[in-house]
Amino acid sequence: MKHVHHVQIGPASFRIGSDWRAPIAQIADLYRDYPAPIDGVCDYTVRLFAARPWRRWVRPAITLGGDFTLPDAVPMPLDWGVLAAEMAMNLQLALGERRYLLLHASAVEREGRALLMTGLSGAGKSTLAALLATRGWRLMGDEFALVDPATGLAHAFPRLVSLKNESVGVMAQAVPDARFGPLLTGTPKGDLRHLVPDLPAIVRMAEPARPALVLYPRFGFAAAERTVPPSEGFVRLTQASTNYTALGERGFDALIRLVRDVPALAIDYPDTDAALAQVERLWAAL
Repeated sequence: MKHVHHVQIGPASFRIGSDWRAPIAQIADLYRDYPAPIDGVCDYTVRLFAARPWRRWVRPAITLGGDFTLPDAVPMPLDWGVLAAEMAMNLQLALGERRYLLLHASAVEREGRALLMTGLSGAGKSTLAALLATRGWRLMGDEFALVDPATGLAHAFPRLVSLKNESVGVMAQAVPDARFGPLLTGTPKGDLRHLVPDLPAIVRMAEPARPALVLYPRFGFAAAERTVPPSEGFVRLTQASTNYTALGERGFDALIRLVRDVPALAIDYPDTDAALAQVERLWAAL
């Protein structure tokens, strides 16, 4: 790759390469507060490349690749370079990670205990995690929660927070001095903009936390709460994990421990203020 950036994010390190300068320049700027890989050797390689030589210049289109590829993935416009890099990093971790149980979840921490939030796309996980980070919580991650099968601890993976549609305006108003990536319009998920986590999240990204509560939020409904029984929680978490089966017995044991030891609740909420109040109240009652 002609243009390259290396970055350490929590326990994972990435070598991100591109045929074009612009995506790497944007990624390097957004991740400028993150350290380089600890030993200089990266766990994962990400490639943003033109599938045909002329597609570097004629209607440039980014194909995602790296250690792992999806042959049927649709190329992206060059203007979506940050999104392409983030998706390619997700791909490498989702298909290649074997040290940690991966859960598609956001995570925040307070006083050494972690709150994990998982659910369908659009449930508001990213927005809730980002807003909680403005209220005394430490952001541990937006896309993935990394659970150590040996210890049960959740490890931070504080990537850029992916904000979508209304969340872009909500966070711009909540943290006007924060750093944001370019506004990307017309993506398959609508308008999208990345938020750089605050400095404490980056500085403390090597600190794990003990999971204390699992929430399954759902946006757009009247406020409600219900306990999620272990059987339902197990099924939901297997669906949320990208490498549960690949880890075999270690993955099964890690999920069983999480379901057995950590209370789980499903919450419905009509707006972010209601959700934040619910989260704080439920957390205080633990």
